[in-house]
Amino acid sequence: MPEVSRCVASGMEPSAVSVHAAGRVAELDELDLDTARVTREKRGVIVNQYLQSVSNSAVYAGGDAAASGPALTPKADHDVGVLVTNLLEGNRRAVNYDGIASAVFTVPPLASAGLTEDGARAAGLTFRTNWQDTAAWYNTRRVGETASGFKVLIEEGTGRILGAHLLGPNAAETINLFAIAIRLRIPAFDLKQVPFAYPTYGSDIRFMI
Repeated sequence: MPEVSRCVASGMEPSAVSVHAAGRVAELDELDLDTARVTREKRGVIVNQYLQSVSNSAVYAGGDAAASGPALTPKADHDVGVLVTNLLEGNRRAVNYDGIASAVFTVPPLASAGLTEDGARAAGLTFRTNWQDTAAWYNTRRVGETASGFKVLIEEGTGRILGAHLLGPNAAETINLFAIAIRLRIPAFDLKQVPFAYPTYGSDIRFMI
């Protein structure tokens, strides 16, 4: 980043720094996939639930090379396990991307797991949305932060947590607790009964659900 380098060399503090972190694009263009009858789209190889190519059963693809699933490191790690199982033992393990969490490490951080409201509606789910500006909450004020909030989607009837979206200090860690609940289908009522240590950020979860 040349602007930062110039500031450091001159002893000046940079007023702002921009970092490009849009992720990786798999190097597939030179593999001549058409010759191998491997169907792909712009993002990657089109695969089924076993990460097997839909057009050539001898080919498997995961992580950044697969067209499906979120473009996240945890997804790629999950895909490794699926690929190893299916390559060595046959197609017996399907992908499961439920509850995979993501975070944007801004100040304050922004984190998300599960469905958005639009995604839940598209899936035909009936749910309620809990949301609140939490700038006045103790855990926000005690670290001098001025911006924080949450939105949690809870399915009507089952109480299943469908999605969670957090902004504020420690959001990147707290979202993992929601990811566990989403993936393991822990109802909001049951999660609310957990006596988290106080005053950790996890202890605020009971007020979000």
